[in-house]
Amino acid sequence: MEPQALYKTIYKIAKVVNSSLEPKVVLSQIVEQVATAMNAKGCFIRLLDRTGEILKPDAYYGLSERYAKKGPVEVAKSKLDQEALAGNAVYIADVRTDPRFQYPQQASEEGLVSIVVVPLTAQSDKVIGVLRVYAGETRQFSEEELEFLSCIANLCGIALENARMFHALKRASELANDYIYQVFED
Repeated sequence: MEPQALYKTIYKIAKVVNSSLEPKVVLSQIVEQVATAMNAKGCFIRLLDRTGEILKPDAYYGLSERYAKKGPVEVAKSKLDQEALAGNAVYIADVRTDPRFQYPQQASEEGLVSIVVVPLTAQSDKVIGVLRVYAGETRQFSEEELEFLSCIANLCGIALENARMFHALKRASELANDYIYQVFED
């Protein structure tokens, strides 16, 4: 992948992040942009649930709904995600045979072979999920591509943090307005 194409994609994704405070909308556009730019079979964003034990599907592109809903990704059962959630980019040449991958049979049925996973961070260094890119053949990912994915994962974190703060401020404003009306009515 040429560096100029990576930069153009980063620019497009930065525009997406600035265009909406709805996480589903932003993340859906990001996974499509990443898969297309990297000529990958698919891209998936999974976010940790409140317990920090399950990675829940949030946005995906290029993958079937059957694969996306194959089952929960339990952090305790996924060595791959444990490594990524520790802050490391992880590459697996063949998910069909690597014991770190939780669903090898489903990956084989989906036609997935290689995968790279990067941690998705927010609030500086807090890991809140993972960004996965899948290839339908054995594929190496260059250092530039890994840096690109880390940059995109950070942009996802910024988008999620912006949305979280916006909704918290909106809720606080609604509560303050409710209190004011209640005080004046009493």
